[in-house]
Amino acid sequence: YTDSLVFFEDERFTLRSTAALRIYSYLDGWERHLQLLSVVPRPLRDALYNFITKYRYKCFGRREQCIVPTAELRERFLSE
Repeated sequence: YTDSLVFFEDERFTLRSTAALRIYSYLDGWERHLQLLSVVPRPLRDALYNFITKYRYKCFGRREQCIVPTAELRERFLSE
C-alpha cells in the first residue's frame, strides 16, 4: 500500500481508514466525532476510504500548488 495514509503514534502505526480516524480524534471541530465510525468493521471502512481516495479529485478538484495558510489557519498546525 504505497499510496496509503499511515499514522504513527506511540511507536505503533495505523493505515487507511483507521489512520484517518485516529487523526480525527485529535481535532477540535465536528470532525472529532468521526472517530465514532471506528465501530464500523475495518474492511467496510477501508472500502469506503479507497472509494473516496479514488474519486476525491473528481469531486473536489486538484490544485497546482499548496495553499499558503492564513495566520488563523496556521494556529491549527502542530509544531514542535
